[in-house]
Parts: sequence; C-alpha cells; structure tokens
Amino acid sequence: MLPLGLGTYSEDNREQWTDNVRTALDAGFRHIDTAQVYENERYVGEGLRSSAVDRDDVWLSTKTVHHDVPPEADQVPDAIDGCLDRLGVDAVDLLYVHWPSGVYDHETVLPAYDDAYDAGKTRHVGLSNFTPELLDEAMDVLDAPLFAHQAEMHPLLPQADLVAHAQAHDYTFVAYSPLAKGAVFDVPEIREVAEKHDATPAQVSLAWITSHDNVAAIPKASSREHMEQNLAALDLELDDDDLDLIDSIDRRERVIDADHGPWNW
Repeated sequence: MLPLGLGTYSEDNREQWTDNVRTALDAGFRHIDTAQVYENERYVGEGLRSSAVDRDDVWLSTKTVHHDVPPEADQVPDAIDGCLDRLGVDAVDLLYVHWPSGVYDHETVLPAYDDAYDAGKTRHVGLSNFTPELLDEAMDVLDAPLFAHQAEMHPLLPQADLVAHAQAHDYTFVAYSPLAKGAVFDVPEIREVAEKHDATPAQVSLAWITSHDNVAAIPKASSREHMEQNLAALDLELDDDDLDLIDSIDRRERVIDADHGPWNW
C-alpha cells in the first residue's frame, strides 16, 4: 500500500467519484479508499474500469460493518460480497471493519473477515476507528494478520498511541481526514513551515503524517489540481526543526467525533 491514497467520502454527488477516481489514477494515484456506507462503491468501480491504469496496479480498499447500517452480524459475509459486487471486482486489496460498534462483535464478525481472506476475496484485513485495547482484542481473534488500522489523524490529532501500536505490531496506520477538514490551513505553525518550503499547508500536513514510520494518509480531493498538490507532498522533506515545530502545536481537535466512537465510551 502506497503512503498516499485517495479518500472518497462525500455526503452528496456520489456519482462524481467515477470521474474523480479516473482523474486521480491519471494524475498518479495508485491507492483508492472507499466504503459501503459511502454509497459510492459502484461509481468508484466504474472509475477503475474506465481508467487506462490496469486494475492490478491499483490498491483498492473498502469497509463494511458500519455501526448503523445492516447487516446483522450473521450476515457479514453477504455484506462483504455486496462490496465486491458494487465495485465490480473479484477481490479487494484491503477490507476493513468500519467501526467496532453497532453490530460489531469481535467473536462473530472477525471470523467472517478471516473467511473472506482465506477465500481470496480480500488480500488483507484491516480495522478502522479502534482503540489500542480493541485492536489487541481483535488481533487475538483474527487468524489473518492485521495489515492496517484506519483512523483520524492530523497535526491537531497526532494519535501517538495508535501510531505507536502500529509500529510495535508492524502494520500500517492509515490517516483519514488528514487535513482536519481544512482546519490545519490556518494553524500558525503549519503556515510557517509551508512558507519556509514554498508549499501549501495541506502539503505540510501530509508530509508530517507520512514522515512517521508505518503511516499512510488518504486525503480527499475532487480536482486534479488538488490531487497533484497532494501527491507532491511526498517530495516535501521536512527537517527536524519543522517536525518539532509541528509537534509543539498544543491545539487539539477531532473532526470526526461520533457518539458511537469507542473513544467516547
């Protein structure tokens, strides 16, 4: 999995993701992230198929088992098959449990992910929005190796414990909302680093995230300009002073703060 991917969540105009995915692949992205609850898997799949980039060259991730979306726990295999059907693929590269809440129960849900892994429906298994304790619980049940954990991360929410857990257990932490829905743009420390490197605050935030070992990011973008700017963040080398300044930010803000999130239990 490459260190930078395209996030595809949007609250409306889901049809846009056919063109957006095709544009992202043409711009150089090779990692696409979606989910059942985004209701755009069909359009993401169409974007993949209509692209000149071969499917085998694209890392495709999706998620199911959302806290407020059917199926019941005993119907998880059908939900997994539904993701593949809507995407129009025989397998995904990474299949996540979207939330450890709602129908989620580690002893009933995770075996369905093992079955999908064994059947070749997913090449890797991941978790999303878990705490370190829930990660440990899940890893005790899963037979498939944990490949990735996805959660919100950006300079205003460094997620040190989750990053350390990923590094200790040698899996990838995938940062969603890596720009904090634009909140990082006006942070003085980030703007200072951006001016120093003639970069954008978005690029600085992404470069800071990917400077961590075992960490990737999936920023959302709908214009080719922003996609290309995001990819250019991979060429931005922050020095120790830059990293120290960003790490010194004392403002903390979570932009995805669902009541069902385990950090609120």
